[in-house]
Amino acid sequence: MTYVVTENCHLCRFTDCVVVCPVDCFHGDDEMLYIDPDECIDCGACVPECPVEAIFPEDELPDDQTKWIEINAEKAPGLPVITEKEDPLPTAKEKKKKLGL
Repeated sequence: MTYVVTENCHLCRFTDCVVVCPVDCFHGDDEMLYIDPDECIDCGACVPECPVEAIFPEDELPDDQTKWIEINAEKAPGLPVITEKEDPLPTAKEKKKKLGL
């Protein structure tokens, strides 16, 4: 099992999760973060750190978010590793509010 970053991260890109990751499995593009399933050690340290509740264990993904398993696996390996906290995207505050968080 691995952890998966889902839709809630899109246009937020909070990076609180990357700081606690012991294996640097987070990768990012200009819109969000992704977890490389081959690097994730299933520790779950990232889950409580995400302010928009975007990270789930693969086997607990909501049905409408299962497509993110493949998206993370495809995108993460080709993107830069993110290991340090960065500013969220300018759209993050509004998206977080829209999510009711």
